[in-house]
Amino acid sequence: MAETALKVETMADFMARGEAPEILFWVGCSGSFDDRAKKITKAIVRILNHVNMKFAVLGTEESCSGDPAKRAGNEFLFQMQAMTNITVMNGYEVKKIVTGCPHCFNTIKNEYPQLGGTYEVLHHTQLIQQLIDSGKLKVQGGVFKGKKIVFHDPCYLGRGNDVYEAPREVIRKLDVELTEMKRSRAKGLCCGAGGAQMFKESEKGFKEVSTERAEEALAENPDVIAVGCPFCNTMMTDGVKHFNKEDKTKVMDVAELIATANDL
Repeated sequence: MAETALKVETMADFMARGEAPEILFWVGCSGSFDDRAKKITKAIVRILNHVNMKFAVLGTEESCSGDPAKRAGNEFLFQMQAMTNITVMNGYEVKKIVTGCPHCFNTIKNEYPQLGGTYEVLHHTQLIQQLIDSGKLKVQGGVFKGKKIVFHDPCYLGRGNDVYEAPREVIRKLDVELTEMKRSRAKGLCCGAGGAQMFKESEKGFKEVSTERAEEALAENPDVIAVGCPFCNTMMTDGVKHFNKEDKTKVMDVAELIATANDL
């Protein structure tokens, strides 16, 4: 992938010029701090730069969306985090948000409105699909042409918000063989990280959820397991490593697939 300088401005930068971006890119905690997820963030930015989209991030003004706190049962902490973010975003008169994470997507889209934060919220696969459909983004098959790809549905994108087609439509543009797992779409299986499980040790059981899900994906013998969530990325990668298949099967976000195929 060509390493070009990333152009990223903050909402404060735009406001200082008396301008407003088309979208606010909500990076999320994983996309900001996790080394693996940072690569997904950069892939999204490369795509946005490539189509010359005017976007901004909050930078240090962005706090956690509050999803882990709420799922873990700490409603008080969730509301504190949410209100902090809503105050900042409403101050900038934010209208449209794109997220790199389905957890942030779900929380901001469905739970912020009751606290005074109402925005148009898109998951990054939805935005990429829109850019392709409008002709702003041309996709090359590139290194993935003819490869076998299986897509794992993130819970909060699929069953939580009924978004199944956007990521699949984007993947199909790569001229690949898109294969479905035994449990997919509305019958998809969680990767094991949701409900704040990402941040704690597993309870006793006979098998890790990530191992179970990776086993299903690997049964299709794919070249790539495509995901649309940084949590899913971590868990599926762990699962692939459990079976010592990391040399054969890569785990990549949909945005990374597009950025890599287009050599961005």
